[in-house]
Amino acid sequence: MLRQLQKLGKAMQLPVAALPICGILMGIGYALAPGVMGVPDAPTSGAAYMIGFFLIKAGGAIIDNMAILFAIGIGVGLSRDNDGTGGVAGLVSWLLMTNLLNPAVVSSIVPAMCAAGSTNEVAFGKIANPFIGILAGVIGAVCYNKFKSTKLPDSLSFFSGKRSVAIFTGMISILVSVVLLFVWPVIFGALVALGNGILKLDIVGVGIYTFFNRLLIPFGLHHALNNVFWFDTIGIGDLTAYWAGLTEGGVMANGNAVNWSVGMYMAGFFPCMMFGVLGGALAIVKNAKSDKRKITLGIMLSAALSAFMCGVTEPFEFAFMFLAFPLYIVYSLLYGIFASITVALGFRAGFCFSAGATDLVFSAFLPAASKTWLIIPLGIAAFVIFYLVFDFAIRKWDLKTPGREDDEQESETKIELANNDFTAMAKIILEGLGGKDNLESLDYCITRVRTEIKDPLLVNENKIKSSGAAGIFRPNKTIVQVVIGPKVQFVYDEIKKMM
Repeated sequence: MLRQLQKLGKAMQLPVAALPICGILMGIGYALAPGVMGVPDAPTSGAAYMIGFFLIKAGGAIIDNMAILFAIGIGVGLSRDNDGTGGVAGLVSWLLMTNLLNPAVVSSIVPAMCAAGSTNEVAFGKIANPFIGILAGVIGAVCYNKFKSTKLPDSLSFFSGKRSVAIFTGMISILVSVVLLFVWPVIFGALVALGNGILKLDIVGVGIYTFFNRLLIPFGLHHALNNVFWFDTIGIGDLTAYWAGLTEGGVMANGNAVNWSVGMYMAGFFPCMMFGVLGGALAIVKNAKSDKRKITLGIMLSAALSAFMCGVTEPFEFAFMFLAFPLYIVYSLLYGIFASITVALGFRAGFCFSAGATDLVFSAFLPAASKTWLIIPLGIAAFVIFYLVFDFAIRKWDLKTPGREDDEQESETKIELANNDFTAMAKIILEGLGGKDNLESLDYCITRVRTEIKDPLLVNENKIKSSGAAGIFRPNKTIVQVVIGPKVQFVYDEIKKMM
């Protein structure tokens, strides 16, 4: 199970790498065009506004379609040989599920299930989320691995092999959509009910809400809670009231009374997103293996900058949530604790997009803002605590955060091969693995040829070692990894040719 989650985590690194740029673009854009957020008296025309608006839309093009990136990226990343067919299959699955579960389609098929204004309508309106994107990518990759060699009768031979993958993906995605048709609204409705219960708990409820907000992000279900607390779904709309310039005791446009401290369900995110993420990112970099530290630093630094500027935390969160889910639970707990403390101290701020520096600056001028100067001590505390907790958890539990993955244990510079004839090496290794018919899968990482074999008894380790390989690593009966070093791709390519 852990190995499968690590595979998923690594597959997500490609689409996640595209996310930091959106945070940077949107942060600059909002700074140039605060009028887009509805900041009072901010200009809504002129060169600066147009440039800012353009950058916001550019960044939004990525973040708003993050789920599609996951569907394609995971489809490719989990497919054997990282074949692009898996990405196409992931996209096919995404398009089918999101269209079949669209509110308009659902209300046409089962009118009673998606009545206008109902919780179910809101639920299906949020179906195009990262969880569905991840699920689509997994379905696409599984279908590719299972059906890529399918042989059909001569009359249908055009659709044999890889061309059959999209067909099988479509059929399976339709079945999954039928299941989600009944399961998704139940889960969504349960979370809305949870939100209603949390509302009664005041400051403690703020912490519980913030904890679940982060915890549910991998599944795309945080939208259910956000609809309860930020928008006027059930009578409370913290974000709506804040940007309307209201404070406690005011009246919203729809006539609902403001009977809560405006900004309390947004304020707690600021210290965590602006400073806590930076602390956690540095702890991950510190604990990365020495030969991977520079690469990890690049990933984490861009993710932290994105979070600080405009609260885009997905590049940071999706980089480790599947590789080290226990750490993600701890991360969510830290959010909940800081949110309660922040609100208890009287800090109030709001956001239009997310809890980054840009939103903080412009929201500070609205009536509900209070003690925004507390971001400095709160931010310092968040940075230190997130760093210490992340550092302790990673070392204590030996978590496979970015830069600590199992498949990169050898230093590239220290591996010496006894043979530089890659064709000859590949032939001997393939024979030692029991031949091509004994291979379930073939891949490679930084230093190793990674294989999954059918019959462990056919593996001849002495034969493999005679090829000149630097070593053999067998984490379990069906996994055989042959240590080659930095020239691993050449050996892998030769084996592929022989297969």
